[in-house]
Amino acid sequence: MPADATPGGAAPGGDGPLIAYLGPPGTFTEEALASDPDLGPLPALPLATIGEVLEAVVEGRVPLGFVPIENAIEGSVHQTVDRLVFDVDLLVQREVVLDVHLHLMARPGTRLEDLEEIVSFPVAIAQCQGFLASRLPRARVVPASSTAEAARRVGASRRGSVGAIAPKVAARLYGLEILASAIEDHPDNQTRFVCVARQGVPAPTGHDKTSLVCFQRTDRPGSLHAILSEFAARDLNLTKLESRPTKRQLGRYCFLIDLEGHIADEVVADCLRVLHAELAEVKFLGSYPQAGADAGQRRARARTAWRRAERWMAEIRAQVRAPGSPLWG
Repeated sequence: MPADATPGGAAPGGDGPLIAYLGPPGTFTEEALASDPDLGPLPALPLATIGEVLEAVVEGRVPLGFVPIENAIEGSVHQTVDRLVFDVDLLVQREVVLDVHLHLMARPGTRLEDLEEIVSFPVAIAQCQGFLASRLPRARVVPASSTAEAARRVGASRRGSVGAIAPKVAARLYGLEILASAIEDHPDNQTRFVCVARQGVPAPTGHDKTSLVCFQRTDRPGSLHAILSEFAARDLNLTKLESRPTKRQLGRYCFLIDLEGHIADEVVADCLRVLHAELAEVKFLGSYPQAGADAGQRRARARTAWRRAERWMAEIRAQVRAPGSPLWG
């Protein structure tokens, strides 16, 4: 990405924030944002809820928003997914995947056995059910708008019986002590975050992902199979398939789909064209670079392969004869 550009086409300038994220400072969202070399240096605005972040982008107060969308243990972050599907028209610009480790923290001097109440973001609480059931079975669980907000509340409280589940950095920010480290139920826990903007689709890199939502026009046998067969017929690999209630009628669902490829790829465009025309209403959520430990290497290999293919095609086309030329010589 050029130094004078940001995802979505916004150019840095002025003193205002360029990207809003789920705050307050000390969230995993902030950590994931800081880990991205393009997004991390941007002036950032922490907001209290996922909805506020997305609305700030819709209203044009910031060009970009950054929110969690999926966790390896708990699946989709429904606050994000439902907003993107039903409430706002925003496009994903890129994804960031972060290794997530959760820690139990409390005011200095608090012991584990003193805790009667645990505060955290609901998705984080769900990721620590095993620890809570075995070590703190009688503790009340109280939801917060983010893990960092939970830590802030505990740090501001005078009670010695309340603890928070939050990132390690939140303990330092809010003057807490860690009572138990890495309490998540699965050690390979990861969370996926997305950067969104009002418009613009990043250029294809050769290692991309496309996200969309399919709404069934009729509830009939084989309707989901008809949708999926369009991807199978074109050998398009789906990396995610999830159903969500449409919020319109009991028993009516839409399908969230992630697939490998970019809308600039003709095979992807053809698939979405057919779905939109024949099978279902389709909402396009974006085509963007895939994240992952080897994403850079895969994109580099794709670019190399593309250049070879371009040279090969140019050599063939150079042999095309002009109209009326002889078949020899």
